[in-house]
Amino acid sequence: MTRIEIPNSGGRRRSSFRLGRWFLILLLLLIGGSALWSWLTLNWAYAEGERAGVLQRFVRRGWVCKTNEGEIALYYGGSQYMGAGLSPQLWDFSVRNASVAADLSKAVGHRVQLHYTEHPGIPTSCFAETRFLVDRVTITDNEPKAAPGATPGVPAATPQSGAADVQPGATLPAPPPPAPLTPAPAAPRTTNP
Repeated sequence: MTRIEIPNSGGRRRSSFRLGRWFLILLLLLIGGSALWSWLTLNWAYAEGERAGVLQRFVRRGWVCKTNEGEIALYYGGSQYMGAGLSPQLWDFSVRNASVAADLSKAVGHRVQLHYTEHPGIPTSCFAETRFLVDRVTITDNEPKAAPGATPGVPAATPQSGAADVQPGATLPAPPPPAPLTPAPAAPRTTNP
């Protein structure tokens, strides 16, 4: 009797099925790990704090994922406001809460105090473009900043106001800055023959 051997095609199927199963498990682990990392970075804060300054801009931007982004000018030094010729430090932040975003869009130009949490390692810019997420805003003045170079919060002097109009505890306007010194023109030089 002769023996006929039939190739085992079932072994080949089993190996491709095992390879497909390992690929599917690896893909599920990758997706699950990414979701867990995103959840951890957005829900656990590395740090939290307060920053204050003038809200320079607040925008909603992005090609696919729209995020709320803002920028405040921080003021350092001997007083709350910068002197003439000094540039403020700018601080960028992101907002994920719609009610906080609505408050900030109304406060552009105002002095604000922001409560934020820091979330390093946010996986994509679809969640936020910065690692600083603002969750509370307090407007610390009632009027927007008047003009560049003007001291915010200090009312401008009017010709009608006098010393009798000053209320007790009111802030007086700052005196105008002194005129810049210009060097005297040099005398022409003459040469003796």
